[in-house]
Amino acid sequence: MGFTQETLDFLAENRIRGDKKWFHEHKSEYEKLVKAPFFEVCEALAETMLSIDELLIVEPRKTLSRIYRDTRFSKDKSLYRSNMWILFIRDKRLSDGFPAFFFEIGLWGFHYGCGYYDAGNERMSIMRDMLIGGKPLAKKAFESFYNQDVFSLTGDKYKRSRYSQYDERMADWLDRKSICFLRRSDDFEMLYSDELIPMLKRDFPLLKPEYEFLLSIESRRNNL
Repeated sequence: MGFTQETLDFLAENRIRGDKKWFHEHKSEYEKLVKAPFFEVCEALAETMLSIDELLIVEPRKTLSRIYRDTRFSKDKSLYRSNMWILFIRDKRLSDGFPAFFFEIGLWGFHYGCGYYDAGNERMSIMRDMLIGGKPLAKKAFESFYNQDVFSLTGDKYKRSRYSQYDERMADWLDRKSICFLRRSDDFEMLYSDELIPMLKRDFPLLKPEYEFLLSIESRRNNL
């Protein structure tokens, strides 16, 4: 049935109530309104994602986020999320920081893209060295990014540029403390429409050069 306004209504009410008893009494609604449409998206995208990287995990049950929040290190002790996502990533047992593709919905709309959850200093240092050194995968990713207009470059940056000697575009990459290629949308009509999956199938492959660049960073890191 795909995502509907009822999907977000359920996530909002479940978050506000924050009651395990209520959630379990309404678990069938969670299965129908939240889990089922996410599984539909995951299954529909499986072939596309494997064409980008045959090692990506695409099984729906392994890609969908938990609705329960981890509150151990958070001041917010709410039990449940009002946002959910699917994550296409290689087996985390092989490395502690593979880049990933993701699709997330929330009360604000949806976003999708590719990048690191937390790249860390070591990966970003390798990324900068590859970009400055003009390595082929870095050059291809950089040029490919500016040949599309779907995704934006995001990630925390230094408050004051440390690479102002480079042109504006290059400095924008080099000054990042983490990196992600992201499309944000508050187009709820698109989220609820039959056009959502075709759009994701069309857009995710645009990021293959950027993804391969990030994978090469991980490879270099593990071989240091």
